[in-house]
Amino acid sequence: MRRVDGEHAAGVVAKPFGVRFVLPLALGSSLNPVNSTAIATALVPISRDFHATVAQTGWLIAGLYLTSAVAQPTMGRLADLLGARRVYLVSLLLVAAAGVLGRWAPSLPWLVGVRVLLGIGTSGAYPSAMRLFRERADRTGSAPPRVALSVLSLTGIATTAIGPVLGGVLTSAFGWHAIFTVNIPLALGTLCMVLAWVPKDAPRESRRQGLATDVDLSGVAFFAGTLIAAMVFLMDLEHPRWAMLPCAALLGAATAWHSLRRDDPFLDLRMLARHVPLSVTYLRTATAFTTAYCVFYGFAQWVENAAGYSAAAAGLATLPMSVVAGVASLAGARTRGLRGPFLVAFASSILGCVALLRIDAATPLWIMAAAVTFFGVTLGLVSTTTQAAVYLQAPAASLGAASGLQRTATYIGAIAATSLLGVAYGQHATDHGLHSLALVMGVVNAVLLLATLVDRTLSRAASSSPAP
Repeated sequence: MRRVDGEHAAGVVAKPFGVRFVLPLALGSSLNPVNSTAIATALVPISRDFHATVAQTGWLIAGLYLTSAVAQPTMGRLADLLGARRVYLVSLLLVAAAGVLGRWAPSLPWLVGVRVLLGIGTSGAYPSAMRLFRERADRTGSAPPRVALSVLSLTGIATTAIGPVLGGVLTSAFGWHAIFTVNIPLALGTLCMVLAWVPKDAPRESRRQGLATDVDLSGVAFFAGTLIAAMVFLMDLEHPRWAMLPCAALLGAATAWHSLRRDDPFLDLRMLARHVPLSVTYLRTATAFTTAYCVFYGFAQWVENAAGYSAAAAGLATLPMSVVAGVASLAGARTRGLRGPFLVAFASSILGCVALLRIDAATPLWIMAAAVTFFGVTLGLVSTTTQAAVYLQAPAASLGAASGLQRTATYIGAIAATSLLGVAYGQHATDHGLHSLALVMGVVNAVLLLATLVDRTLSRAASSSPAP
């Protein structure tokens, strides 16, 4: 019998998304979420070792997200051009290298550089996985793999939520260096599974044309410059660098001008204009994850600084939230619509903000943990539903880049969250800072709830098939 990508054709059609195909893709896609949140409980000991402020250690968060915001769509584009499996394997090697360098970091700038390398390495997994899923479904004539996609989403959600627990346990047991070292076995183990279980890429015609032509390097530079200028301004709003605002505006205008003049740009504004539901999805994602990451980083720092608990205790306080996030992700995967899960998610965030307003440093730890559990519902439902929306709304030929832009929207939310935390907490997390943060998040989620109620693009997306 003729074989397809090393597998029997009948077997591929019967079960195209089996465990051996999905598992390595899900594990690799979890490396970015786990690295993004595991550092939450290590920020305080890192700041002590390097005598850094909250704003300075904030660059450890912003460095990874700023890099990922640019690298995700870039790696997605490379996956579209060179082959998703190839890009996946290179990304895993970069993650392992970052684990080695992070173990011996002598200074805070060095550590920020390691986080930048992690941002590049972990950015290749998710868009490559989405591309591999789409190719598999198209080749076998399968329907959109909602269950397989839910596994991908669930793994990312679980590791995002478990990240603070893992970081707290590793930091308490082995020191904060361990949150970097753990990437070595994770990346190399996943790489072995990809080599063994994921079929090789088919040859791509565009490989003969050269990356400088295929990848819009000028567009990448303009977009990165825009984000960096905005980030420098947002990272220290107590002492704002006002010159960065016109720089960001000029670079943003240059990004738009360049995008409209190029046939295949890094940031395809014409595609976003043609696919309004997808553009709205990106905007909703950035706003929703601003509050999600305020909780991830702000809550752990508050538990350690204001309430005086250890890094391990702060991490464990997020464990109920991770469990609820996993359950919510599975529930979201079983729903066919998009509007309902989003409405429940934003309503849960509002309840969580009310709960945060009712606690302080003297509150028992188990009540603190219960207060943030509401945000687990939000994380699970928003992540799963957004992923399904992008799969349905994005053009098939550009799904890798579109999935990368989905993560870019997530990271823009994380960057905004870093700025909000710097304003709310200042030098140290306090009860007043936490309550101010809760008020801002509550207002944002109320706006999201109302906007989702009147958003007609969700109805069109839920009933459509993937765009050609």
